[in-house]
Amino acid sequence: MRLRMPSSRAGQADPAGLPRLGAPAPQPTTTAEPVDTDPTHQPAAWQVPMGVRTASEWAWRLIVVATALLGTLWLFAYLSEVTVPLIVALLLAALLFPVVRLLSRVLPRGAAAGLTVVGTLAFIIGALSFVGSQFTSQFGDISNQVGQGVDEVRSWFRTSFGITDTQVDEWIDKVREQASSGSGSLGQTAAQAGLTVTHVVAGFFIAMFALFFFLYDGERIWAWVVRLFPRTSRDRVHTSGVIAWGQLSAFTRATILVAAVDALGIGIVAAVLGVPFASGIAVLVFFGAFVPVIGAAISGAVPVLLALVALGPVQALIMLGGVIAVQQLESHVLQPFLLGRAVRVHPLAVILGIAAGVVVAGILGALIAVPLVAVLNAVGHHLLDSREVPEDLEEEVEEADAEK
Repeated sequence: MRLRMPSSRAGQADPAGLPRLGAPAPQPTTTAEPVDTDPTHQPAAWQVPMGVRTASEWAWRLIVVATALLGTLWLFAYLSEVTVPLIVALLLAALLFPVVRLLSRVLPRGAAAGLTVVGTLAFIIGALSFVGSQFTSQFGDISNQVGQGVDEVRSWFRTSFGITDTQVDEWIDKVREQASSGSGSLGQTAAQAGLTVTHVVAGFFIAMFALFFFLYDGERIWAWVVRLFPRTSRDRVHTSGVIAWGQLSAFTRATILVAAVDALGIGIVAAVLGVPFASGIAVLVFFGAFVPVIGAAISGAVPVLLALVALGPVQALIMLGGVIAVQQLESHVLQPFLLGRAVRVHPLAVILGIAAGVVVAGILGALIAVPLVAVLNAVGHHLLDSREVPEDLEEEVEEADAEK
């Protein structure tokens, strides 16, 4: 057997078998696994359409937000003896803060705030005393006029609708029977009324104390609130608070002007027609106008009813025409030029906000609905639309920073 000597090329690769420059690298030969296309074997996330998944994610987030809102409203109602006076004090502070700033130029801040609160108390007590004195002094004349007016109304109904005095007497007897049937719970009703009066008196004093401290030390209170938030968000919280305060101030100033015009117009019409208690009606309309849209309507119904029972149907129709004319002036002139420009809220949003406020919290809800919608609208635009402060509020932000 012949032995083969090793070659000098032993251990070296054949040049013909080496890869050439620029040629693609050889791919490893692997066997691809088949893809399972059976829908029953796919993950659950693959079977739910993307639109349904997005809607479900939004749904549970909205449920959480709604639950938080309901919890907040429940807590607000549970602590209404404290929260309601604080809201009233906050609105009064937004209205009276320019007065305190003006008085602070010649008086210490505490004296200016105290004098403003005392002046507010004097105005409220004086207005209520004026209404009471007018009602007491005119009670005899009103009783006589009401008796004559009722006879005129009955005769008008009898001639216009064919309603007899017997039918009217039957209706009156039914009303008396229903009133007497509820006399068993008279003690409980009296106890509830006494409890309500106690809460009103306590809430009044809480509101006055809170008003004084809001006017005297409002900047420090707000600075303490801002420090409760993380450092990275304090600037945004501060500017949002200044914008909200500007909206509240603009709303209260515009509402004062609207209420004054409503009271003056309806009071003049009532005085010209000879409606009893005309001056008291003007004061009632003034306070009722603080609830936009529905407040003036409800308070304007009082002079119409007084004119009906005291003067007759014709004067009542004239009084109704005067109330409607004043309300049209408010709706088409005062609201767009004063309140609309002040709070920058669409009238539809105002109506829907008032309706929601009445459903949730009654008269108080109607009172705070418009300023709440205005604040949420302004702060929402400030936080979401841009990171710039509106030009008309830059001065207020600078002043707030300086005071802080």
